[in-house]
Amino acid sequence: MLIRVIKDALSSLRKAPASTAGREAGGGNAEAPDADADVLTVGPDEDNPLVHWFAAHGGRLTEKWYHYLEIYHCHFARYRGRAPVVLEVGVFHGGSLEMWREYFGPGLRLYGVDIDPRCKAFEAPGTTILIGDQADRAFLAQLRAAVPRPDILIDDGGHTMEQQLATFEELFPHIADDGIYLCEDMHTSYIPRFGGGYRAAGSFVEYGKALIDQLYAWYSRESDQLQVDAFTRSAHAMHFYDSVLVIDRRRMKPPRVIVAGRPSF
Repeated sequence: MLIRVIKDALSSLRKAPASTAGREAGGGNAEAPDADADVLTVGPDEDNPLVHWFAAHGGRLTEKWYHYLEIYHCHFARYRGRAPVVLEVGVFHGGSLEMWREYFGPGLRLYGVDIDPRCKAFEAPGTTILIGDQADRAFLAQLRAAVPRPDILIDDGGHTMEQQLATFEELFPHIADDGIYLCEDMHTSYIPRFGGGYRAAGSFVEYGKALIDQLYAWYSRESDQLQVDAFTRSAHAMHFYDSVLVIDRRRMKPPRVIVAGRPSF
């Protein structure tokens, strides 16, 4: 089984300016380098259904880094066949909508968000498309009112720092208590035209590093610098991958020590 990597046809999409990132980069790989090979072989022992879907797909265009498929399957597999609510920011050419419908199965309630009004044409039974700018916090507030609390939120939108920060701050609290937040293409935190740069103040990677402190805020003895907040009380785990951040939501309580057995000395 083969996956064909179309380099030339997508090169212009990879070089889309940040001003149109919500349209061209949404669903694509911002600043993706050319692949070394045109064809990738899928081994017979490959058990990730997303890999097999890519190999067989002939529908609408979608573009992903290959290693994203492993991350998706690792975190999303438990929702297959369970009729989850999935909110994807960044519809692009609509291919990922087809992928999620196949992956999660019947009953999926899928919501797509894009700045390009042409994406409205991708609506189908069980799939709702909302048009707006993910950097517009007023629009994101309307989105919270219009969309049920998602089990999964995928930010594959414009990939600028402003867009990623606004989407996280406005929508992370709206995710279901046992849900998943996933932001991809975070390598734009190192690209100036997306608002990033190595250790640039305001980049989403630097923002994510600060969230690690909040995850551990239960243990802080410096209350003037680090206190338990809403994120501390709602984040169970953070997973940093190459270009991807996944956060597991859960209602958290202060950690407690438990003891069993007799002292040895």
